[in-house]
Amino acid sequence: MAERLVGKQAPDFTMETVTGNGAEFGKASLSDYKGKWLVLFFYPLDFTFVCPTEITALSEAYNQFKKLDTEVLGVSIDSIHSHRAWINTPVDSNGLGKLNFPLAADITKSVARDYGVLIEEEGIALRGLFIINPEGELKYAVVNHNDVGRSVDETFRVLEALQSGGLCPMNWKKGDKHLVAN
Repeated sequence: MAERLVGKQAPDFTMETVTGNGAEFGKASLSDYKGKWLVLFFYPLDFTFVCPTEITALSEAYNQFKKLDTEVLGVSIDSIHSHRAWINTPVDSNGLGKLNFPLAADITKSVARDYGVLIEEEGIALRGLFIINPEGELKYAVVNHNDVGRSVDETFRVLEALQSGGLCPMNWKKGDKHLVAN
């Protein structure tokens, strides 16, 4: 039976990373994001077809995330060397080009497993997106089939709703009123 993650402390992680410009390797841990919001997203594999549409869209929106005191970290089961090669491959050749955030390598698949997105029999992750608050609590999780890309606009809508601190009805957008609890 699946364990609930939302409303609990996010599973801890430490993974090797490559910077968005493909120049440097490093490491990222959940503790590195303490005090900031984090959009942590999983994708199945480098050099695939739907993934670059999502990753580049999130990268193009990065300045908006920064304005909301939010960092972004992409994760797949590929190596940092594969990530680097994909970043350094031109967009017109199915590459990513430069990104505004790092990509992390979950070679052991342990992080994908901890976040409940690993397809064990295939050894790849589903498309999972998680919003973690500055205290490390997992506030939002969406997981979908690998055939369907996610929505940057919906990610912003949910992030702004979570940051608003109020009760937000369906389709709430920044500037809308909160519900009042009776």
